[in-house]
Formats: sequence, C-alpha cells, structure tokens
Amino acid sequence: MKKYDLIVVGGGIAGIAAAVSAAREGSSVLLIERTGQLGGAMSFSLVYPFMLYFTKDSERRILCGGIFTEMRERFEKYGEKSWEFYKFVFDDMVTETGVQVLFHTTVFEVMSEGRKIVSVSAATKSGVQTFEADNYIDASGDGELMYLAGCDYQLGRETDNLCQPLTTCFRLGNVDIDLFLKEKPALNALYDRLRKEGKLRNPRENILVFTGLGKNVLHLNTTRVIKHDPTDAFSISDAEMEGRRQVYEMFRFLKENSGACRDAELIAVASHIGVRESRKLRGEHVLTADEIKNMTDFEDTIAVGNYEIDIHNPEGTGTTLYYFNGGEYYRIPYRSLLPKEYDNLLVAGRCLSATHEAHSAVRIMPICACLGQAAGVAMAIARKTGTGTHSVDVALIRSRLKELGSVVD
Repeated sequence: MKKYDLIVVGGGIAGIAAAVSAAREGSSVLLIERTGQLGGAMSFSLVYPFMLYFTKDSERRILCGGIFTEMRERFEKYGEKSWEFYKFVFDDMVTETGVQVLFHTTVFEVMSEGRKIVSVSAATKSGVQTFEADNYIDASGDGELMYLAGCDYQLGRETDNLCQPLTTCFRLGNVDIDLFLKEKPALNALYDRLRKEGKLRNPRENILVFTGLGKNVLHLNTTRVIKHDPTDAFSISDAEMEGRRQVYEMFRFLKENSGACRDAELIAVASHIGVRESRKLRGEHVLTADEIKNMTDFEDTIAVGNYEIDIHNPEGTGTTLYYFNGGEYYRIPYRSLLPKEYDNLLVAGRCLSATHEAHSAVRIMPICACLGQAAGVAMAIARKTGTGTHSVDVALIRSRLKELGSVVD
C-alpha cells in the first residue's frame, strides 16, 4: 500500500486548493472525491456566481487571491462564459501538480491512534480500499472526515440544529434577458402574492436570478427547501425531490407569466441539491459574528473576506443580511481550521469552525479556496519542519501565504 504525505477528502474548490497547494510545496497528495468531477458545489450543484472577493471601495483590493486568482485567470484563457470550463481548469491543475485523484470514492471509516489519524477506508469502484497518510485535510463540505474521526462539531444553528435552507439551482435557455430584467419587479410582486395565497410551495420571499453565463441564459438560485438535515440520508433524499418539485413549479410560473420566458427551455438542473450549511467543526477557535463585525485582527489570520452575513431563514421566508462597507474586511484564524482532537488533521472550506451567523459569511467559494490553500500550505510546512498541526509555526504559514498572494493583512 502506498503511503501519502497528505490525503485530502473532498474535491470541491477548497479541496482542490488544498491538494494543489500542498503538492506544489513538495508533498505527495491523494485527493478523494465521491463524484466523477472536481469543483464541488459549483460543478454538481450549479452554484453561481462567485460572491464578493474584493473590497467595495474604489481601490477594489483583491481579498481572496492566490490560487483562487489563478483559477479565475485559467478560466478566462478559455474565452468562454460557461462555467463548465472550470472542470477543465481543475483537471489541469491537479494533473500538472501530480496530485493523485480518486473519483467515485466515499470514505466511510477512519482509523486513529491517539492524536493521529492513521488511515481511512473508502468504498471505491474497485471495492473497499484503505489509504494511509501522515496528514489529512477534511474539505468535504459536510465535515464527513472529521465526523467519522469523532471530532466535536455543530450541526446547523446552535439553538435548534436547523441548517440554512437547501437550494436546487437550475438554468433556462432561450430567455430574452433584457425583457426579463424589465419584467422582474412585476414578476416578484405576482410571485409574492401567489406564495401568500398558498398557490406556490416555495417559501422564498422573492425570485433570485443571475445572468452572465452566456447569451439568453438565466440562472436561478431561487428554490428553498427548509427543515431538512443535509447529513441525514433519508432527509437529504427527500430534499432532492422537493427541490426538483420547486424547480418545475418555478419553470411553469415563468413560462406562464413572463413574456421573456415564454419560449424558455429548461437546460440544466443541479444533480445535487445545494447545501449552505451542515456540520461545522468546533475547533480550537469558533469564529463568531461579533468577531467578523468588529473585524478582529487575529495573530494567526490565514484568510480574509467581506461577504455579508447572509442567513436564509432555516424555517421559511426571509433573509437576514449584514453588509460590510468600503474597504472593510474580516479575518479568519488558522485555529478555526484546527480540530482539538488531532495533531494531523485540518478542516477547510465551509465545514470550518464558526457559529451559524459567522458561517453564513465565510462559507462562500472564494473564501473556501483561500481556506483550502492555507490548509495545504500548513500541512506542507508541518511535514517539512517535522511538526504537527498544533505545533507548526503559524508565522511560517502566514509568510508563505503572503508570498503566494493568498492572504492580506
């Protein structure tokens, strides 16, 4: 059995960033992904677009740089608007850096000794296999590795464990975009009235749409499936079907009430319902809303951001928003990636250690890419210096991330 320096579980944007960053620092890396593609939510859940990753002032300072900037620049070189091309970008990046990728593989067991994970067992297309590494990164989104390893975690919000709603994104083609934007206020008013009359099952308060994916293509991030547990097999299965019911409902609503969508075609429905929130690590530091509102300056900052606190009501209608102004941005500490229980495990991406409110701001893809890069660099430095995740020199991590353009002061 081959032993790796690092195993990364989860091939979303955080996992890609972690695996590629560690490999570039000289580590041998195995990246395990349960589907057949890289990109996570942006690939199989059709999540679009990238939320804010630069300051709002005239300087427009890039906050989420480093490998995330590289991803965007590689995409631009293809000269296409379709986000499907990001799949080629991600394949190129892991291939060029020598990351071993294992698709269609699900980790289901963790073996540990004391404060170290020794190996993981996974169901693969070739049967059950066991993989060993010196270090591990959980970038699974749902915190599957840290859950299996017995780490402390929080499901959903602290008061009742309800998670932010799930959303099945979909896309319409053959839409007159200019006309749709003119119609949108009246459509929202009609939608709101029908929802209040109980004629629509979707509890969301308005129609959330995006453009920019190509001529006549409309992206809808507007379904809302509430009170389902993304980590429960039966609950998530029911949510998948409810999400598709709402997709069809919205499709018919637009076809029947929008002149811009009269001849619209349903060209894509997410193959996996989008998950905003599920398990979150309770690590060495739990990032709070007060800390991001006050822009607390942590000595171990490894990522920054300014996306708003954005809480879609876990119980139904309504969205709570808290915005940051001008050149403001908050910090995320290394300790929010650090489980209390292990010396060779880090958690990156949306399963980091944060409260329900703080998590709603830092869960976005640009920040997740930076968290993944920080975790990958940290593991590479720990390997080179013969230290563990609790004893590694964070100053070295921060210095290297600054060189790579991934974190700002």
